[in-house]
Amino acid sequence: MVNRQISPLSIMDYIPKKAMVVFAHPDDAEIGAGGSAALWALNGCEITYIQCTDGSNGSNDEKMTSQNITKIRSEEQKEAAKLIGVRNYIHFNYMDGGLIDNKDFLSKMVEVIRKYRPEVIFTHDPFRMDGFQHRDHRITGIIVQDAIYPFSRDHLHFPEQIKKGLKTHKVKSVLYWGADKPNCIIDISDSIETKIESLSKHQSQLPGLSYGSETAKRIRNRSSDSAQKHDFKYGEVFRKLDARV
Repeated sequence: MVNRQISPLSIMDYIPKKAMVVFAHPDDAEIGAGGSAALWALNGCEITYIQCTDGSNGSNDEKMTSQNITKIRSEEQKEAAKLIGVRNYIHFNYMDGGLIDNKDFLSKMVEVIRKYRPEVIFTHDPFRMDGFQHRDHRITGIIVQDAIYPFSRDHLHFPEQIKKGLKTHKVKSVLYWGADKPNCIIDISDSIETKIESLSKHQSQLPGLSYGSETAKRIRNRSSDSAQKHDFKYGEVFRKLDARV
């Protein structure tokens, strides 16, 4: 008898009516949750993108200027978002590398949560310990978690937003990508090619990515490895945290 190892990852097959993807830099959303966001959009979920920085420092080309790379990455991200099926695209426009855990950033995050009212939010895992990650990623993840609980939920936090007509909102779950110990997987077999195509729009960051390229093969292989112990071909993994109510 074969002793088949069971995956510790729970399958998330529920598709909410509204979801939000909060990311630090252009291309982070598609890398972290592109397959899941595309799948959910295809099935009627209203996807809102929240881009936190302008991507102005994202180039290794010594001849590139911050002004030029900002324009390039902005257009790349818009094209990628169209492919994913994003309905609302919000840009906070903080400087790349300049995110700070402060009241201004928190207030903006609470405001968009109260306005667009997602059931589920995808974002960076700020508590990753097994490798380096960009400081902007960590701060974005922390701000999102704080905004979910308790700030967007409770009416005495940022009451000026309530006076302007926004209502408090309770997010059900947050799905962190890049986690050391993921506990959740989403079947992206029907959207893996959309994920790859959307990433191919980010040529300033992923030059040469196309359907048959080595980078595309690595993305498929990584997604296939994630789904190895399941009855589907490709998956995206997350650390799912249910919010307090």
